Amino acid sequence: MGPLFDDPNAFDRAALAERLRALARQNIFIGGSSWKYEGWLGQIYSRERYLARGKFSKRVFEQECLAEYAETFPTVCGDFAFYQFPAPEFWSKLFARVPEGFRFAFKVPEQITCKVFPVHARYGALAGHSNETFLDAHVFEEMFVRPLMPHRGKTALLIFEFGTFSRSSFAGAGEFVESLDPFLAGLPPEFRYAVEIRNPEFLDRPYFSCLRAHNVAHVYNAWSKMPELRYQMGIPDSATADFQVCRALLRRGRVYEKAVEAFAPYTHIQDPNPEARDSMKILIGRARENKQFLFLFVNNRLEGNAPETILSLVE
Repeated sequence: MGPLFDDPNAFDRAALAERLRALARQNIFIGGSSWKYEGWLGQIYSRERYLARGKFSKRVFEQECLAEYAETFPTVCGDFAFYQFPAPEFWSKLFARVPEGFRFAFKVPEQITCKVFPVHARYGALAGHSNETFLDAHVFEEMFVRPLMPHRGKTALLIFEFGTFSRSSFAGAGEFVESLDPFLAGLPPEFRYAVEIRNPEFLDRPYFSCLRAHNVAHVYNAWSKMPELRYQMGIPDSATADFQVCRALLRRGRVYEKAVEAFAPYTHIQDPNPEARDSMKILIGRARENKQFLFLFVNNRLEGNAPETILSLVE
């Protein structure tokens, strides 16, 4: 499992929690991308809460750690939802583990956002084939929105993450917008929505205008092949909604697998990224100045340890 934090005073969890609560009172919600990281034991998590027969239990930890996560952070991005349509029973158990005032963001399942299924073993017979439910509003509403509706008070945001499209899928931003616009127009009004793209060439007026027309946020995303956060934030048309969303995931130029290999089990920062931190601090400042909601999510793969990165933003 790698080295863990043995000294409970090595990380000031209480101070971080207080600063994040103060920001949440200003509608600035900052948290991680997922929460089940054993590397955060002794930092965000207390080992003694996850014992079975006197020994640390991975099963108990994964089932129970969300409640302790929520003692520090006011929000989290549920990346898990990208891979499935969770059942109503799952949602009920999940939301019961967090207090009032906690806010989830969820990635919408890829059955809605994937145009062609990647050639990968986990897709089985679907690999390489077109997705019949791509931007299918009925499937989205019935399979994802309807089960979430009883929990909308704790659901801050739904994120449509679109992977990199080949030119055979969409020749450019215009073609993408032609498909996206009618879908966004019909979204149920009970939730906030955001779009995250992985095609840098789409960062142009047609895309931003489409999002703005429906009060859907562009996700400022730090990703291996996307422009730096500061560049995206500097595009005049990029503020498309009355709230902001940022996901700080990877250093530009570093692929996901290499980040996992370099940083797991995510016990501490290993590659500081001052530029990304400065950009996130600017977003926090903008949200304060404009009195807007901000949802900011930091991934372990950005610097090596999301809690330490987040602490650096609010110190």
